[in-house]
This record gives sequence, C-alpha cells and structure tokens, in this order.
Amino acid sequence: MKTKVTITAIAQAAGVSTATVDRVLNSRLPVREGTALRVIEAADQLGYHAVHLMRQRLPLRGGTRRLGFCLQKRSSPFYQRFAQALRDAVAQHTGGRGSVLIEFMDDLEPHAIGEQLLDLGRRCDALGVVALDHPHVNAAVAELHGAGRPCLALLTDLSAPERLGCVSIDNRQRGRTAAWAVRRLSRRDGTVGVFVGSHRYLGQETSEMAFRSALREQAPGLRVLDAQVNLEDEQMAYEATVGLLQRHPDLVGLYDSAGGGAVGIVRALREMRRGADVVLVCHELTQQHRLGLVDGVIDLVIQTPLRALTDTAVHLLLQALEPDRQPVHGQPHILPFEIYTSENV
Repeated sequence: MKTKVTITAIAQAAGVSTATVDRVLNSRLPVREGTALRVIEAADQLGYHAVHLMRQRLPLRGGTRRLGFCLQKRSSPFYQRFAQALRDAVAQHTGGRGSVLIEFMDDLEPHAIGEQLLDLGRRCDALGVVALDHPHVNAAVAELHGAGRPCLALLTDLSAPERLGCVSIDNRQRGRTAAWAVRRLSRRDGTVGVFVGSHRYLGQETSEMAFRSALREQAPGLRVLDAQVNLEDEQMAYEATVGLLQRHPDLVGLYDSAGGGAVGIVRALREMRRGADVVLVCHELTQQHRLGLVDGVIDLVIQTPLRALTDTAVHLLLQALEPDRQPVHGQPHILPFEIYTSENV
C-alpha cells in the first residue's frame, strides 16, 4: 500500500514549517515565490496527490523568472534534446510561469562566447552555460555575477571562482570507464586514438587524463596517441580518423571524449572496413550513435542523464535567485552516467 504523504513530511523535505506548507496549499497568506517553489518541488518528489493544486494556486509575480542557457552546436541532436529537457524542467519547476531563453553557440571562439554570455545575461535573471574554459569566458561570468546574474556551468566546469558550480557527470570515472572498455575489448596490443572537442574543455581534459592514466596502469601494451582536436565537427573527425588509420595500421581503439564528432569517426571506420577490429567508445546516445551500436561499429556509449541534469540545474538557478539565499559558489553537483551497448539500446 502506498504511504500517504503528509504536510509534515513535505515541510521536513522543504525545510519549512507546516504552517508554510498550509499557506502554499491553500493560498492563505503570501509566501515568497522561492519558498513556495521549494515546497512544491518537495511535494512533487514525495508524490503528494495535490501538488497540481499547489502549482495552480502559486500567485503570479509582477515579472516571471527568465532563465537563459548557452548551449553548443545547434545542429547537434544531443543539444537539441538538451534544450527541450531544459524547457520542460523550467516549466515544471516554475509551475509553467517561468520563461526560458536558449541560444546555441556555433562559433566556439572564446571572445565570441564571452560576448554572447554578456548579451544573454542582459535579458535573463540567471544563466546555465556549456563553454570551454578561457579568460574571456571567465571574465564574462565574473561581470554577470557582479550584475546579480548567477551563472552555472553545465556538462564541463569553468575555473571562474564566481560561478555557482557545475552540474555534470563524473568526468574522471567516464574516462576510466572508456579505458576499461578499450582494454577489455581490444584483441591485441597496439595504438589507441583520443578525440577532444577542444583542449580547453575541463571535463574533456579530465576524461582524457583519466583515460590515459587507466591504460598506462592496466594495459602497458596499448600506446595512447596525442589527442586529436575535432571541434565536435563531423567532417573534421572523419578526416582525422582516416589519417589515424592510414598512419597507424596497429590502431586498436578510439575514444571520442567529446561526442559531437562520433558520426564522422563511424563513417571513416565503415569506409575503411575497420569497424570490426577497432574498439570505439563515445558519448551521448543519439539516433546515429544507436545505429552505430547496432551495427557493431560503436562498442560503448556513455550517456549523460539529461533529465536529472536539467532538473538539478534549474533547481540551483532558481534557488540562487531567492532573495534571502546566499549561494555557495564553485560547488560540484555530480550525477551518475548511463552506459549503452548493442544489447540494451
């Protein structure tokens, strides 16, 4: 039998009094919007039957919260799914009263990213950003912080001390997991290639170091080559993979720590008929990656749990906007990743 959720349980989960929960449920007296949203979220997580009524009775503000998000490549299926998950999370956490502005950054030049962040910050209350770590980007985060616009790193961290923190998977674990797959599935000693979108993505840097460290420790017969930068571009990844295959006939494994160029890597392996003897580990389960798994060209996909990530990110941004809240800056929020092979897609 399902346990009945009580007002006391909701109050404890939200960190408020039972009287506050009663006011949110019945609209008896005014309650700060941030507090009301926290109560509603706690009720939703506990499975309270009347949570929809609490959302309906949340009073409209004079101006709704607007959250902005800077993502990467517009053409990427992963970032399109990411954007939709963010819209859904904002709608859920604000009872449909919040608004969201999502912009994609096809130009990955650091100065352009910094300018786009500042422009978006002028139109939003708080921001989430996927960006490479660079002084231009960090300067923009610092300026937005000074203007009362909190910034949260997504997927990959930034070194700006003013950031709220970072919501991501454990990048060290994902690198070592990729190394485990290459080590266990390789049929012989040889060389291994690594792809990164840019050397300035801290998450990819951590994954690459962990990947190299694990193979150096556990598979001395596998030699990891210098990382190839593909800017998460399909054509660049294709050309780089063809070059690796031509220069290194003993290539036995590839790790795409970025994910955006895996389609090009798969195309090269298919054309050169090396899909069966080169282990490929990549990130994010797009439809094309799913086909690669089924065909046996991709051996393992490490997937970011988008729903959990977007829920956490939106919660942290709204929490940082509460009038009496003093955010803790630089705090990591690590989520468990998912693993896919041809047997569970």
